[in-house]
Amino acid sequence: MEEILERIRKFRDDRDFKQFHSPENLAKSINIEAGELLEHFQWGNEFNKEMVGEELADVIVYCLFMADALGVDYKEIIMNKMSKNENKYPVEKARGTSKKYTEL
Repeated sequence: MEEILERIRKFRDDRDFKQFHSPENLAKSINIEAGELLEHFQWGNEFNKEMVGEELADVIVYCLFMADALGVDYKEIIMNKMSKNENKYPVEKARGTSKKYTEL
């Protein structure tokens, strides 16, 4: 993962894009790219895996830029969130259902 972070930071820094990477702008960009990802599924379940992969990569890159801009450790926030999710969705109640934790 460090190799990926180094590469996207280099891309950003070589182009002097960091000045545009406020949390607000990055949140907008994440949403825009997520919308472009969703667009591939707008009219059904058939999709071009390569194109979907490119949009997914854009979402992930912007999320990593957001973590960087906020000064948070993406590994730590993911692990913390997974711990919370494990408590909200205990296996014995959540297995095989798509119900929200408030409905379990």
